Amino acid sequence: MGPRTEIGHRAEAAPDGFTALRAVDPTVRQDIRYAGSHSFVGAPVDGYRRPVCLLTRPAAQALRGAQRRLLRAGYSLKVYDCYRPQRAVDHFVRWARDPADQRTKGEFYPRVAKSRLFADGYIAERSGHSRGSTVDVTLVRLPAARPGPPVPGKPGAPCHAPVGERAPDGSVDMGTAFDCFDPLSRTADPRIGPVQRANRRLLVEALEAQGFVNLPQEWWHFTFAPEPYPGTVFDFPVSERSLRRR
Repeated sequence: MGPRTEIGHRAEAAPDGFTALRAVDPTVRQDIRYAGSHSFVGAPVDGYRRPVCLLTRPAAQALRGAQRRLLRAGYSLKVYDCYRPQRAVDHFVRWARDPADQRTKGEFYPRVAKSRLFADGYIAERSGHSRGSTVDVTLVRLPAARPGPPVPGKPGAPCHAPVGERAPDGSVDMGTAFDCFDPLSRTADPRIGPVQRANRRLLVEALEAQGFVNLPQEWWHFTFAPEPYPGTVFDFPVSERSLRRR
């Protein structure tokens, strides 16, 4: 029998193997971008009812292990995205297939034509996030100042611009902003500076020590292995209410 696939827009409950990251480690910072408007689609994404991080329990526990190591070094993890429902991935696909919607190009894909987003691998019809063990994550240097919000109505600076020119989010300089559709986002891109390279290496080493594997095309993207649901695509909403009562 092949791997089971769960894709259903009526699904409202997570399986018992999921948990809220905050219940496992409340010290990990959360900036769930797709629950708001500061993302490449420029609007809240389908399926994100609350700005919370949901994960399979082993992935959440592994993040806690990485967080403990980083806290001792004066850093904290910050997650941008965790479990992602299939309906959100479908939203990304619709956006990518709409050539008229170029509102966020100047910030998120300034050097890539929107028509190339599928071919170049930035957008896909399936995502590992929908299996529940993948996170988009960065580092925050402690003590951290509260970041200011992006200015409404004004386009953000290019995601590959120097860190002082980009919309502030309180994280360390990784060479690009999160969700930067640009070759500079490749984890080992040789064009980044020594400080940015050291920050990426610190993140990779802390997560790899706990069983996470980095996606080489995105410095922020990590998947815990072995995944509890390697052949399953879930579609329940991102909300604490999706977690069944234990």
